[in-house]
Amino acid sequence: MADFGGDLELEDFRVEARAWIEANFPKSLAGKGAVAMSERQGQSADLAAWREAIGEKGWATPTWPTQYGGGGLAPQQARVLQQEMSKAGAFNPLLFGMGVTMIGPTILDYGTEAQKAKHIPPIVRGEVQWCVGYSEPNAGSDLASLQTKAVDAGDHWVINGQKTWTSGAQYSDWCGLLTRTDPSARKHDGISFMLVDMHQPGIETRPIALIAGASPFCETFFTDATAPKDALLGQLNVGWTVGKRLLQHERASQTGAVGGGRTVPLHEVAKRYVAVDADGRIEDQDLRTRLVRHEMDAKVHGLTLARVMAESKEANGATNGASVLKNSATHVAQTRAELTLEIMGAQGLGWEGGDFTREEIETVRGWLAGKAMSIYGGSSEIQNNIISKRILGLPDNTQSS
Repeated sequence: MADFGGDLELEDFRVEARAWIEANFPKSLAGKGAVAMSERQGQSADLAAWREAIGEKGWATPTWPTQYGGGGLAPQQARVLQQEMSKAGAFNPLLFGMGVTMIGPTILDYGTEAQKAKHIPPIVRGEVQWCVGYSEPNAGSDLASLQTKAVDAGDHWVINGQKTWTSGAQYSDWCGLLTRTDPSARKHDGISFMLVDMHQPGIETRPIALIAGASPFCETFFTDATAPKDALLGQLNVGWTVGKRLLQHERASQTGAVGGGRTVPLHEVAKRYVAVDADGRIEDQDLRTRLVRHEMDAKVHGLTLARVMAESKEANGATNGASVLKNSATHVAQTRAELTLEIMGAQGLGWEGGDFTREEIETVRGWLAGKAMSIYGGSSEIQNNIISKRILGLPDNTQSS
């Protein structure tokens, strides 16, 4: 039975979705979303075929308008599609970039028809990569202190400055850039949001090495880079509003709201490594208790996600509830990583070499990379501030200007 009152039309769509996934999703990729998408260079033929198939169908962006190549599905249908993909071990290959999760939804919110027609179809088909130029060396949590500037040069903008922690900049074709266009205005009021072509001599990217090994992060330098006048997304000097909306979309993408793929239950992973009793239960009672608590937290997160998705539908987009989900998703993911390494014992120490499986090595590196979850997309402390002020209505004592 479907999740939405047994609706017969949803059941018909479930059959359609299941059949399409069966016909188009390569079995070789089942349950391997994170591993497959971590290999940015030399991606397999199966992955390329899956990207093309789901992009052409529009189901990588299931609720986006069909006029731009999206799926045009109702939220309930998109939920069913996600369920069927999860059952098949399928994943959305376009969710591992920022075009679908952040930039695209923001262009749909604020873009002109010309901007939507230019940028949305290539995002839907997975033909372009996007990055987001927000943080700077002296503008992290206090993002409105950013100093990258765009100067009006008549028929175009000239951009100078530096961004840091620019995820995927070295692979990207376009950048959604927050830049200062009125230095004389109050810091929140003199910012604009621009869509900048990364393929130009005035932009240099330098990857930042991280403890987990591979890193998606870069320093990005703009030296007399240019953007046409129609690169402005939203109104001039009102980019802070556009930028905040993008962050809502980003947080929604980090909560499981647009996720996919199959995750092996942790108690099943545990039984590969630790002792079980005659009834097939994990012998260590303390470990059993902590696994149950983790699964309860994950279930509560899932139920809260469903509620916030329903609220988002009524609000016609992402809401401040995404901050709650961002923190709970971080807690669930980091707890799972810690428990998994504990369960693996010595096999949870692998970095490379034939003594460890690829899954074990990826688990260790994923555990290290996951430490950043409580920082990127707005730190846990920032999310708590949003929750306290915008959801609970508590007074603002930060005295920010």
